[in-house]
Amino acid sequence: MSEKPASMTARQEKWFASVVESMERETGKTLDEWVAIARTCPETRPGARKAWFKTKHGIGTNRAGVILGKAFPEAAHWSEPENLRDTLWADPGSRAILEAIEAAVADLPGLVPAQRKGFTAFSREFQFASARPAKGGGARLGLAVEPAADPRLQAPRNEGWSERLKSVLPLASPAEVDASVKALLRQAWERS
Repeated sequence: MSEKPASMTARQEKWFASVVESMERETGKTLDEWVAIARTCPETRPGARKAWFKTKHGIGTNRAGVILGKAFPEAAHWSEPENLRDTLWADPGSRAILEAIEAAVADLPGLVPAQRKGFTAFSREFQFASARPAKGGGARLGLAVEPAADPRLQAPRNEGWSERLKSVLPLASPAEVDASVKALLRQAWERS
């Protein structure tokens, strides 16, 4: 179906299809019926629309996201990933760090990069890394490895990305994405 992002892993595609397939059975309405209801929502911001669905119709975040993605494809976070990327990574220094991370993972088999509103994700079967610009410059690299794997790693704090990412590496420049960071990315990729 065209409402799903092209940057999904096979597992994510299966999940997405199961949400759509179970919609009528679990809610009593088809996806198209929910889309018609969504278009009557008085809210205009995505978060407010999701809250409206939960309050007024008892629809949870995941299902609401699928419905709203079809009802308002222009507002779906995957509708224009390049715009999201350009907006999120507007700072040239932070963007250079992202590009260094992308170069470090480029040769990993089965890589599925995906741009989200607040971060750039890297997956195979599961998300193994994510990057977001840091306030004041630089970037934060989340990894699916424990903080004990490297003394530079920190425990995550309210990152907003996959709970599989157990550590964070602050990066101040693209030069810091060196062989050791590439090894950490590979280790995280192997776990995905």
